[in-house]
Amino acid sequence: MTRPDTNRAPDAPPAHPTPAGTTIRVLIADDEPMIRAGVRAVLATDPGIEVVAEAADGHEAVELVRAYRPHVAVLDVRMPRTNGIEAAAEIRRAVPATGVVMLTTFGEDDYILRALGCGAAGFLIKSGEPEELVAGVRAVADGAAYLSPKVAARVVAHLASTGAGALAGRRAAARERVAGLTPREREVLSHLGGGLSNGQIARRLHLVEGTVKAHVSSVLARLGVDNRAAAAVVAHEAGILPPPPAEQR
Repeated sequence: MTRPDTNRAPDAPPAHPTPAGTTIRVLIADDEPMIRAGVRAVLATDPGIEVVAEAADGHEAVELVRAYRPHVAVLDVRMPRTNGIEAAAEIRRAVPATGVVMLTTFGEDDYILRALGCGAAGFLIKSGEPEELVAGVRAVADGAAYLSPKVAARVVAHLASTGAGALAGRRAAARERVAGLTPREREVLSHLGGGLSNGQIARRLHLVEGTVKAHVSSVLARLGVDNRAAAAVVAHEAGILPPPPAEQR
C-alpha cells in the first residue's frame, strides 16, 4: 500500500464538484506497478492534478479512499482480492464524494457493462490517448461523467453480439427514446456520445457552459438514464454520432 502524501491530513474532506483553481486529488489503483507509473506520469502533465495515493488491489483502494478522500479514484477493472467493479461500488457507498474512473481493455466488455451499473462516472481504454485520461479525471472531478468514444463503441459492439433480433430491438427502443428530445437536445446527446465534457460541448455549439449543463440534465431525464455514460450508450445505439469539429469539415 503506497501513501506518498505523508504531509497531508488523511481525513481532509474533498470538495466535489471541484471548485475552480483547486488541485484535483487522485488515487490510482492497479496491480501492475508499471501501469500505475504510466498513469501517474500522464496525470503529472496537468499541474492541476495531484496523485495522493496508489493501491495494488481493490481492497487497498477502498481503504485509501476512506483515508485520503480524493476527488477521483482511477481503478483498474481486474485486480486481486477485490476487483475494480466491487471496489467502485464500495467507494460509491462509503465515500460518495469521490468520483470513480474505470480503466479497461478491449477484452473486458462484460466488465464495462457491469461498471455502468455500479456508479462509476468515467470509463477509459488503457490504450487510449493520454489526453483522454486527463480529460476524464477532470470531468469526473467536476461532478460530470466521461465515456471514452472507444468504450461506447465497444459496449454497442458487445451488445450487438447477443443477436441481431435483440440488437434491432435495442436500436428501435433507443430511437424511440431519442425521438422525444428537442433538436438542440439531440445535438447535445450526439456530443455526449463522442465523450465531450460540458465545456467542450459549449465551445462546439457556441453556448455558455451553464446552458449546456441544463440541456444535459434535460437529456438524462428524458432518456431515463442516471449518468452521461449511459446516455452516450443510448446515443450510439440510436446511431446519433457527433459532427466532426469545424476544422475537419
